[in-house]
Parts: sequence; C-alpha cells; structure tokens
Amino acid sequence: MSEPLPTTAVVRVSRVIFDPSLFSEIVTADKKASEYLIPAIQRLPGLLHWFAGVAPEGSFVQVSVWDCEEHAKQMDQLTEMTVRARGDMREAGVIFTPETATIVNYPINWTI
Repeated sequence: MSEPLPTTAVVRVSRVIFDPSLFSEIVTADKKASEYLIPAIQRLPGLLHWFAGVAPEGSFVQVSVWDCEEHAKQMDQLTEMTVRARGDMREAGVIFTPETATIVNYPINWTI
C-alpha cells in the first residue's frame, strides 16, 4: 500500500497532441527538456509524483501529483516549462492551441 495523500492533493494533467510522424522528434525534445525540467521541478514545494510519456499515436502527457492546487499551479509560472520546454517542443513541431494542448488540475476523489 502507498502512503495516504493529503486531502488537498491534486493531479495535474498536461496533454498535447501532435502529428504522429513527429514522434521521434518529440521524444528527443522531451528527453532534452527533462535535463533542465527535472531539477527545476524538484525545487518546487509540494510535488509528490511526476510522470511523462510520449505515445507513437501522437500525444504527449505529463501527469503530476501535488499536495495542493496552489503548489500545482506553480507550473504555470515555471520559466523552464512555460518558455524553454514549450520552445523546444515548438521547434520539434508541436503547435500549442486550445484544441491541441490542455492543462487541468483535478482534485483527487479516491486512490488505490
């Protein structure tokens, strides 16, 4: 069993869709971004878990668990994410629009 989460915990889901023909470029951009994102994100208070994945079908997701929504929202202002990583993804071919990119913070109702 995992340890219980705070009652204020949230799951932050960031999802981007892209042309599947860009899969290898997106994987490369994600690996490059991880080199500077990991230390920047680890400095933020409240992070409990972080997962990132790129699917060959044309989507990229980052799922993180935070102790509260206030701490999850730090990602909205993290320069390494909002400027640098987005720039790397744009260079790889990702187009950020409301139709292709979403970020949602979900209060956690239950866990296993």
